[in-house]
Amino acid sequence: MVDGHGRGRPRSESARAAVLHAVDDLLVEVGYAELTMKGIAERAGVGRQTVYRWWSSKAEVLYEASVLDARKELSVPRSDDPRKGVEAYLDALVAFLARSHAGAAYRALMGEAQHDPDVAALLASRDILGESAADVVDAARAACGTALSSEQATALLIGPAFFHVLSGRDVDGIDTTALAEQFMRVLEAP
Repeated sequence: MVDGHGRGRPRSESARAAVLHAVDDLLVEVGYAELTMKGIAERAGVGRQTVYRWWSSKAEVLYEASVLDARKELSVPRSDDPRKGVEAYLDALVAFLARSHAGAAYRALMGEAQHDPDVAALLASRDILGESAADVVDAARAACGTALSSEQATALLIGPAFFHVLSGRDVDGIDTTALAEQFMRVLEAP
C-alpha cells in the first residue's frame, strides 16, 4: 500500500488523532523527561512505527497537539469593544498556559527549547500565541490608531501573562481586566 509519500502503509487519521489526544495527558502524568515515543504509542493504542510515520520526535508530537488545542482554547468571540476582546483573550491565554494540558505541553516545550536547538527551531517555526492573538491585536490597534507594529503590540499583550505563568507565580494573581486596560492605554498613547 502507498501513503502520501509513495511508499509504505497509508497513514491512519484515526491513529494520528489518538496519538495527538494521548500525548498531552501522558505529559501531565509523567513529565517531559519521562515522555517517550513508546509511551505515547502505548497510551494511544497504536504501534510505535505508527507514531514514527507521522513524527520523528516526542517534541514534534507534543508541538502538533499543542498547536491544534491552542487554536480551540485561545479562540475568543469577536467583540465590538476592543478592550473586552483583549480581556477575553487574556482570560483564555491564562487558562491555556496555566490550566490546560495543551498549555502544559507548550510550557514543557518552552523549557526544553532553552537547551535543545531542535525544539527551539520547532517553536520558532510558528508563533502559536501570536497567531491566536492576531484578531484581537489588530482590532485594538485599529481602534487606537497606534503606531506600534502588530508584533510589538502582540508582545505587549502576551508578555505580562506569559512571564507570570512561566516564572511560577500564582495565576490567581493575574488581573486580566487591569492588563487589558493597561494594554489599551499603551496603544492609545501618542
